[in-house]
Amino acid sequence: MGKGFYEHLFGVRGKVALVTGGTRGIGLMIAEGLVRAGARVYVSSRKLDACAETERTLRELGECAAIPGDLRDIPGCEALASALGEREDRLHILVNNAGLTWSLPVDEFTEKAWDRVVDLDVKSPFFLTQKLLPAIRAAASHEERASIVNISSVNALKPGGLANYSYVVAKAGLCQLSAQLARDLMADHINVNVIAPGPFKSKMTAPLFATEEQDRRMIESFPMKRWGRMEDAAGLTIFLSSRAGSYLTGQTIPCDGGATTIG
Repeated sequence: MGKGFYEHLFGVRGKVALVTGGTRGIGLMIAEGLVRAGARVYVSSRKLDACAETERTLRELGECAAIPGDLRDIPGCEALASALGEREDRLHILVNNAGLTWSLPVDEFTEKAWDRVVDLDVKSPFFLTQKLLPAIRAAASHEERASIVNISSVNALKPGGLANYSYVVAKAGLCQLSAQLARDLMADHINVNVIAPGPFKSKMTAPLFATEEQDRRMIESFPMKRWGRMEDAAGLTIFLSSRAGSYLTGQTIPCDGGATTIG
């Protein structure tokens, strides 16, 4: 079948993508993979220095630009959508990755810890998607469906060891929200799917590998005995955004090295 067939099947070359929270962790892994695969990628983060550094690094691999933005409220979502609209009139791939976690004992959990996490992790993906829908619809067609990939967590699928109550609620809600959006955007030729990552190294999981001994113990506890890699998160995103994944929508896919297979 040859190289051309695989590029046709799994290719995202020339597509425009936006990755929120794209300057670190899983977001950066996905952004790097999309850039390497030939997409024109925009990354967003509220930190100016992180945006500048990521843009500089990923531009060595392909097309990448950073747009600073704070997605904690609807005006922030509107501002990011407007800034992207000044550069692009079509958006083929949206990766809603920006997120926050907060852990406190159940007796001490606060309203602030609830509201800030739920606002960023489930409300903001909805309203950013809403504001970007004109550009996503413009990119979508019967033959080339647009793709929204929402990043949830295995904590949405099974209880974990952290007392992160608002996080598990928000991430589980994001899965159900995605299923509803998949149904409602079907006729617009837009696919909506969820990746539920398991153990990946990021700022969010940093306490789990703070020392070499902690890192070793964590790895030994994983079914596949390793952390997730760039290829794992980016490969699944590329699949869902290519012709190969175009017949999938409304699905939540664990990317967890088998973590959800064990009790």
